[in-house]
Amino acid sequence: MTFIDQLRQATALNQSMLCVGLDPEPGRFPAGVVQGAAGIYDFCARIVDATADLVCAFKPQIAYFAAHRAEDQLERLVQHMRAVAPQVPVILDAKRGDIGSTAEQYAKEAFERYGADAVTLSPFMGFDSVAPYLRYKDKGVFLLCRTSNPGGDDVQAQRLASVTGQPTVFEHIAQLAAGPWNTNGQVGLVVGATYPQEIERVRTLAPALPLLIPGVGAQGGDAVATVRAAWRSDGQGGAVGPVIVNSSRAILYAADDMQFADAARAVAQATRAALNAARPT
Repeated sequence: MTFIDQLRQATALNQSMLCVGLDPEPGRFPAGVVQGAAGIYDFCARIVDATADLVCAFKPQIAYFAAHRAEDQLERLVQHMRAVAPQVPVILDAKRGDIGSTAEQYAKEAFERYGADAVTLSPFMGFDSVAPYLRYKDKGVFLLCRTSNPGGDDVQAQRLASVTGQPTVFEHIAQLAAGPWNTNGQVGLVVGATYPQEIERVRTLAPALPLLIPGVGAQGGDAVATVRAAWRSDGQGGAVGPVIVNSSRAILYAADDMQFADAARAVAQATRAALNAARPT
């Protein structure tokens, strides 16, 4: 099964556009969790167990593991996801971007070492930095397009005078992703919930691509505006292009006691309901 097939299946099975981002910060763990890096796996596994039937994807952010020398815990965590939620795809948030020979190694890391179903990438170095990932025919890639941080304007909002129509950089990336770069049919885009008008523009340029949308929750993105901008009905109750709305801290740290998993589930349920209610009729 390809990544997009798995994503569509999980979306339908769990009736969800919600992605739970796994960004473990040991300093924020409840007192009853093993403190420090040693508790990362246990904390994240409990979040996975509590939300597995509510999400369309999980998104571990590799830096939160690597910074604590917890890459082995990330490997165990992905294996745990496979055991308890085999229907839910795993998106490794790595934002890699390097020349082809190095990209080959990063692709091997994401797809073979960690077993991810998709990975986030920076397209700044061009297609040859993305191509090694696309050789994995059933795996997905999400290209940074219009990110949620204010500094994204520094590059992404600039216009390209050398390209017909003078699109912005993010518009050009969307066009490339929807066209010549999508060689395995598994390419998606990262667009921030903090810019709903830009989400709508990206969706117009790339109507069928999956959109991974961070920024709902702690970053202040509006769930209703996000879904309305990204959703295009297929006329059968689904979306033409899959919509994946990520929330991390608001779910992970919903409580600071040993009821954190129950609290995470409650926030995830409420977020899923809000996203579903926002779908245009």
